[in-house]
Amino acid sequence: GVIRNNELVEVDVFGKLRKYGPTAPYNTIFDVASLTKPIVGMLTLKLVSMGKWDLDEPIDHYWLDPDIKDNPWHNKLTTRIILSHQTGFKNWRYMNPSGKLTIDFEPGTKFSYSGEGLEYLRKALVNKFKMPLDKLADSLIFKPLKMQDTRFVWDSLMNESRFADWHDKNGDNVYQTTHRKVANAADDLLTTIEDYGRFSSQVLKGFDLSPSVYREMLTPQVRIADNDYFGLVWEIVKLPGRKDYALMHSGGDQGVRTLVVLCPETGEGLIIFTNGDNGENIYPQLLTHFLSIGKYLIKFL
Repeated sequence: GVIRNNELVEVDVFGKLRKYGPTAPYNTIFDVASLTKPIVGMLTLKLVSMGKWDLDEPIDHYWLDPDIKDNPWHNKLTTRIILSHQTGFKNWRYMNPSGKLTIDFEPGTKFSYSGEGLEYLRKALVNKFKMPLDKLADSLIFKPLKMQDTRFVWDSLMNESRFADWHDKNGDNVYQTTHRKVANAADDLLTTIEDYGRFSSQVLKGFDLSPSVYREMLTPQVRIADNDYFGLVWEIVKLPGRKDYALMHSGGDQGVRTLVVLCPETGEGLIIFTNGDNGENIYPQLLTHFLSIGKYLIKFL
């Protein structure tokens, strides 16, 4: 998906689908892995702009995981800390030998990417608004942006014939698909290039956020590496000696590699969905071809 002047101008889909026909349709449905996170992050910032949620209120006012109730750092967990990946959580709790959630360092002191953080936020949002995540997203994002093929769960409306199966790096082995029945805030969103392109172009246009909240989104919150930061929701890549910068987010699961890059200064953007273990191999060429600053971004992938 190609964005020019803050608008989605091109959608190209290549290949074929086992259950569809000889040519994959433009509205092929992909599992986009961690590109789920920007949807939930922007939903949350919209609630902040509406005055219904607070970036810096302790999350434990609405949710406290039993695994960390005795950890004195739990009251340092806020939406700002979660959306900038500074929680101290591992990516997933199963990575701990105990299988339990732990806070491994004081929240807000350094970067540590975590899907658990987004799930923690989801539980707080659900408790506050008494509404499941998919219903919140449907009312505030999916319906307004006409994202008709986007969903968190594999429900009765899911058109399986248009789904891009997951493949190994050789394209030979097809992995078994996860049919998620409960929304996860960090993973497994189902969507199309067109739908996610509409969402992405809206991000470039401000997403109807208040000016102050949009500025917060674009402000580096924590350093990852040289010229590489995380703001709220998005990784922020700054280019030395240039005014241009990029907002980035990627996704990767078994048989899935995805990437979105947005350039606020130029109004450009690129959305790449692939359904293979080596999908990232095409990123450099596409970035260089479609984005004016693409060649500078390759080292940040």
